[in-house]
Amino acid sequence: MRDVIIACDFSSKEETLNFLNKFNNKNLFLKIGMELFYSTGIDFVKELKKEGYKIFLDLKLHDIPNTVYKTIKMLSNIGVDIINVHAAGGIEMMQAAKKAIEENKSKTQLIAVTQLTSITEEVMQNELLIKNTLIETVIKYAQNTKKANLDGIVCSPLEVKYVKEVCGSDFICVTPGIRFLQSSKDDQKRVTTPQQAKELGSTYIVVGRVITSSDNPEEVYNICVEEFK
Repeated sequence: MRDVIIACDFSSKEETLNFLNKFNNKNLFLKIGMELFYSTGIDFVKELKKEGYKIFLDLKLHDIPNTVYKTIKMLSNIGVDIINVHAAGGIEMMQAAKKAIEENKSKTQLIAVTQLTSITEEVMQNELLIKNTLIETVIKYAQNTKKANLDGIVCSPLEVKYVKEVCGSDFICVTPGIRFLQSSKDDQKRVTTPQQAKELGSTYIVVGRVITSSDNPEEVYNICVEEFK
């Protein structure tokens, strides 16, 4: 079930297609985040699905339950493979999102963001006033997500082991913050290599700039796949 998801953090349709045209392999799993989705809209997501790409629609929905319900009701109709909400919205909000998926009889998997990989424990405690440890907070958010009957979470690979101990081995853990040992961390704080993420139990790894800024992205992607398989 393990797979590498490429974070297509581009600002336009043209830039995205130029990048994808560098691949002979068209059976790719793509993450479409806020930047690309807000600039190109839902029609481009449909176009990518029609071309055969798997899609993780990474919008981190976080609003009152009714708003999230209506949004998921619409988005899960387009056939994306994974969509996410933010666990900080609470169990009721996540349950509303799940209800929308079920009413649509959609096969889209629904996951929840716990803590961003750019967040440190110091920031979480001093700026967000969450006084528990980062691990404790991620575990609690994961337990809330499971209670809401979602399929899994987004977390760093460093938290996967602890999450699966309380939520089960089948609980999906999508993990960004993937770098090679020689790579810059950029704005990520809690990072691992693809090999480390595999050993820690990640279900999917999300890899962005390591691949998208490479002169030979398909080669780098294949290295990630080989390390993670």
